[in-house]
Amino acid sequence: MMQWRVLLQKEWRDHVRSLKVLWIPLVFVLYGVMQPVMLYYMEDIMKAVGNMPEGFDMGITDVTSVEVMASTVGQFHLIVSLIIVLSFMGIISKERKNRTAALLYVRPISFSSYYFSKWSGATIVALVSTIIGLLASYYYTVILYNEVDAWRIAALIGTYSLWVLFVVTVTVTASALFPTGVAGTLAILLTYFVQLIDSIIGQFWTVSPWKLGTYAVTWLGSKPDSSDFWLSVVVTVIAIIVLMFVGVFGARKNMENIKI
Repeated sequence: MMQWRVLLQKEWRDHVRSLKVLWIPLVFVLYGVMQPVMLYYMEDIMKAVGNMPEGFDMGITDVTSVEVMASTVGQFHLIVSLIIVLSFMGIISKERKNRTAALLYVRPISFSSYYFSKWSGATIVALVSTIIGLLASYYYTVILYNEVDAWRIAALIGTYSLWVLFVVTVTVTASALFPTGVAGTLAILLTYFVQLIDSIIGQFWTVSPWKLGTYAVTWLGSKPDSSDFWLSVVVTVIAIIVLMFVGVFGARKNMENIKI
């Protein structure tokens, strides 16, 4: 535990120096706020641009707060995976490449402490950024449209946070196993592109980690199917645990590739 705490402090200082603790939350807040604000002022923007037919009505004024929030989460969902992967795909592999890890590996450290310090640092930044971004979206939705039940937002954030945790684990584990370029490509394939495939043909299955984004949005209208939702949660948790063990193994195995 002491090793993990010391390594996590080192990891947090790295995130502060690289400004990840600043720019990632700002980007998430920007994407969270953009959709409700743009939808609300879209007709004014189009009228200001001009060249609109007389009497033209986009019908945006009839949009409900639930629809706005669902649309916002959909747009938010597209960018979250990419930002997390691009931000943390070199979190372990870059230290192997520039031999910074050699300074740690020559000491009697636990590889599990090393891996989990990386995972914990990335998780804190990603989860806090996600929660702030979704709360910012909720705030502007309430101001510009109508109230959304707080318990629905809490359920949405809780479900979506598990998806973010899955993305972080995939990214950190890939970084522990492969060089940065390969890790980034693999993480993007497993999160972003599989997510796109699931959105196209995902109606043929109802249980998978990639369904969490859909189930998160479902909380805004009505509760998702209980059995499918909880099975997806269990499958995701198991996948995260397995990926963690694989990540620790990868960090230990790749020690042999570092020249001291």
